[in-house]
Amino acid sequence: MIFHYIASKQDGSIVEDTLDARDVAEVLSVLATNGWKPVTVQGQRAHRLSTLASGRVTVTDQIFISKYLALMLKIGTGLLEAINILIADFAKPAVREILTAVRASLEQGNPFWSTFAHYSKVFGPVYVNLVRAGETSGNLEKTFVQLTQILTKQKELKDQIRGALIYPALLLGGSMLILFFIVMFALPKIANVFEDGGFEPPAFSRIVFTVGLFFAAHGVLFLVLFVAGIVGFVLAFRMAPTFRRFLLSLLSELPVVRDVIKKVALQRFASILSSLIAAGMPITEALEVTSQTVTNIGLQESLQRISRDGIAKGLTVGEAFKREPFFPVTVTSLIAISERAGHLGDVLETLSDFYTKEIDVSLKSLVAFLEPVLLLFIGGIIGLIALAIIVPIYQLTSQF
Repeated sequence: MIFHYIASKQDGSIVEDTLDARDVAEVLSVLATNGWKPVTVQGQRAHRLSTLASGRVTVTDQIFISKYLALMLKIGTGLLEAINILIADFAKPAVREILTAVRASLEQGNPFWSTFAHYSKVFGPVYVNLVRAGETSGNLEKTFVQLTQILTKQKELKDQIRGALIYPALLLGGSMLILFFIVMFALPKIANVFEDGGFEPPAFSRIVFTVGLFFAAHGVLFLVLFVAGIVGFVLAFRMAPTFRRFLLSLLSELPVVRDVIKKVALQRFASILSSLIAAGMPITEALEVTSQTVTNIGLQESLQRISRDGIAKGLTVGEAFKREPFFPVTVTSLIAISERAGHLGDVLETLSDFYTKEIDVSLKSLVAFLEPVLLLFIGGIIGLIALAIIVPIYQLTSQF
């Protein structure tokens, strides 16, 4: 791909040229080798991320922004110049809007983090607070490296969970399609054969046939309601935090699922809190920010009590954590020991890696549990339908 760049040399002169490179990173690397600082870098076709919709800034967008800001700051590019390069390289309207707002804010002399705070619903409290801490300490490069790592871990965890649930979802979906075909098409025809033949099937079979005829008569309505229900569920889960919390609290009551949900919450807690502590944020403020980020209600309330009713009132971090039943004894003990040793951030990072592996094991156990349950459920329904058909046929043939 051909990139057009403008860069400043060490003597202050400006050079403008084109370069054939794989991506912006390679162009920046070449410029850094020559000792030049980039002013703008733009490809003949703008960078597009195929998996993203044009109207929403996703985790992948945030990873891209964080990674390239870290890279450009590392090679000595000014912050405003780095933002200009990103604006030129991104074609996605939602991202360009935010980056343009960041540039305008910088040109007006406002703090860099203030624009991210304005878009806090997009970037989240962790992103905003880490950028603020990095700007205050004068180490934005390290901050964006850290953010890249955090966001990458979050994306990998989400992909891991989705990947594990693909097979059960396909199994359930395929089974429901087969069941839909049997109830909507096969069962009514068989019921009509018995009805036209003047043979009265057993009571159990008549009930099954009546259900089949009812669904066949109102099939379109049921199909529309089913599709509308799925769309409504997805929209409510994405846009209504209250519904999402209710659903998560409901799932948290299920034995096998509860284990996975709790480990995911603990992994996210450990990962975020370790990053905030490493950025130099006070422990009480770091706990408040973490509580705003985690989605588990029980964990949110525990973190807030630890911060407000524990540490703020003179308890040590270890003592405050030990008062909360949400956390396993192992976690609270490690936190107490690491606090005394002065390595709380490192231990939390280790806990984050530990729970990442534990989640993988728990997901495999969950899938191993769901597969036979789904097969038994769908098989049981299809078996009942088959029995309702076979029994009257057997009775009919036995009369001859």
